[in-house]
Amino acid sequence: MYIMESAPGPKTIINGQEVDYFCGCSYYSLHGHPELIRTAQEAVARYGIGSATSRSGYGNNPVLLRVEELASTFFGSEASLYFVSGYLGNSILLQGLKELYDIIFVDQESHYSVRDGILMADKPFVLFLHLDPQNLEEKLKEKLKPGQRPLVICDGVFPVSGEISPLPDYLEVLRNYENSFLCVDDAHAIGVLGEQGRGTFEYFGIKEEKAYFSGTLSKAIGGHGGIIPGRKDFIEKLKSNSNIPYASSATPTGAAAATARALEMFLEHPEMREKLRENVNYAREKLRNLGFEVAQSPVPIICLFSKEINLEQLQLYLWSKKIAVLYVPGGSYSSVPETGALRIAIFSDHTREQIDRLVDEINLFIGHREAK
Repeated sequence: MYIMESAPGPKTIINGQEVDYFCGCSYYSLHGHPELIRTAQEAVARYGIGSATSRSGYGNNPVLLRVEELASTFFGSEASLYFVSGYLGNSILLQGLKELYDIIFVDQESHYSVRDGILMADKPFVLFLHLDPQNLEEKLKEKLKPGQRPLVICDGVFPVSGEISPLPDYLEVLRNYENSFLCVDDAHAIGVLGEQGRGTFEYFGIKEEKAYFSGTLSKAIGGHGGIIPGRKDFIEKLKSNSNIPYASSATPTGAAAATARALEMFLEHPEMREKLRENVNYAREKLRNLGFEVAQSPVPIICLFSKEINLEQLQLYLWSKKIAVLYVPGGSYSSVPETGALRIAIFSDHTREQIDRLVDEINLFIGHREAK
């Protein structure tokens, strides 16, 4: 068992030792930023740990409203809905839109939160092949009955593989279906993709009215809780049709205050995103030079697949060198092949020396294996 004993960052204390940390989703190391910690402390001192009631009654406070205001500024939307966990975003979307669709088509490798959202929606669903718009079109033609309105849902960026869904291709398929919708779990794209870090919709330039996404502020942004931006009438529809946002306790006050400050910092410091892109490009090129199939992508999740290399042993070897990466066994998580995968997360404040050491140690492990 690994126990984290410090805030996540390029150097993190795990099991009592400081390691070069290439795991998780704190791509800008904001979770341990002194400004966020100070803001959280001040909010707790003023408002307490939490409101101890839902937002449908007296549970609103200025901190929660400030997160929604800043999120709307960040996403360029009329309004935003802030809730306790990004995991619940897909459930809120599918419940909120339930009057507008009859059947769900879902990428077969979608995140567990998507699958749970589908179960809560209590609507029929059809799986289509991973990242395959042609198969989506075939499934629509095969399974859609006359008069049925389809909703397609998928991850924007897949959490282990780092693959980006071909959203424009899905929308092109859906143009043949008048009453259709696209919903995206953009948890791993918010703060990473797009010029302003707004996610896959900005990355692809998507502005369709019938395309929606949920995200999280607990990963790249450095805060806590889920977010759904959109038009005011759409946000009101989510509030009226889903019980989750206003029947559950709100995000704890300190975490919400830190989230608001994190959004402010993200808006104030675009250079963080540029530094992340530089590090991602550098790491991808270095790993590609070792012979791994590494795509040219701005996503800070780099996934190594191999049938020849024992990736679990590679993780243990790197750990012995005080480098933390994550081995994910095959079939244990979405978008992971049967052979398993090594997930490497790149941060904006990783030094070139850290990245070089990671790559050099992987190269040494491969060399030792081949020498045997």
